[in-house]
Amino acid sequence: MISKPSIKSDTLPTVFIYTALPCEAKPLIDFYRLKKDTAIHNFSVYTNNAICLTVTGIGKNAMAAAVAYTLALFSSAQNPVMLNVGIGGHKTHPIGSVFLADKITDTDCDRRLYPPLVFTPPCPTHSLQTTAKPQLSYPERDLCDMEASAFYETAIRFSSGELIHCLKIVSDNEISPAQNIQPKWVTELIGAQLETIAAIVNKLTQLTFLLIKPDLPELTALLSRYHFTANEQIQLKKLLHRRHLVNDENLPDIVDTPAKSGKELLEALNQQLKSAEFYL
Repeated sequence: MISKPSIKSDTLPTVFIYTALPCEAKPLIDFYRLKKDTAIHNFSVYTNNAICLTVTGIGKNAMAAAVAYTLALFSSAQNPVMLNVGIGGHKTHPIGSVFLADKITDTDCDRRLYPPLVFTPPCPTHSLQTTAKPQLSYPERDLCDMEASAFYETAIRFSSGELIHCLKIVSDNEISPAQNIQPKWVTELIGAQLETIAAIVNKLTQLTFLLIKPDLPELTALLSRYHFTANEQIQLKKLLHRRHLVNDENLPDIVDTPAKSGKELLEALNQQLKSAEFYL
């Protein structure tokens, strides 16, 4: 039996889940006891005090529009958790396999995105390709879908990258191609992974508490030591937040990081964090 997730919330949602299809959303709506907001007509939006789920429609444009629309509706949300849940294809993985995307490639523009993973996920991770049109043949290695890159690129404008992730459940492969997919079957595939989905939502929600009012004693010292442009100051704060989330005792003391300029310091911090996240 799956236990209900414990998510602290105010009166407005702090967790935003996006599915392309109604059949993907149905088990989540039932599980979290979400109610449809009948005042919203642009998209089907379901909420409770903690969670907002939006059915976006298929494709990158629909996903990007839905993410921007719902975050504009709930503009007071600070560091929201944002999760794309949906089906995807793979050449050989069994139907029902579940993966968290660790690399997203938009094949239409050859853009690569790397969601930072600062917790141990309850499922394997995998690379993912997003395309504008359904793929008639499967990539040799990657999962494939039609929304993930647009989801991540839009979501990153509203929250911290550590809180934004894509979870994909394999719905088709070379043995059972996409033409076989039926809505009822998709609902069953998502429903079978509710425990994994709930675990990820809970882990990401716990991370938000570290971001609400983080103690950044290094910030004042670094701002007095180096010159940063306004944009670089924003980058610095994000990197310091990430250091606290990673919480790796092997990271060198930030004050001891050698750098001749603010720009060099940002590059050094980026490299340290990439190494730390790789070995999580």
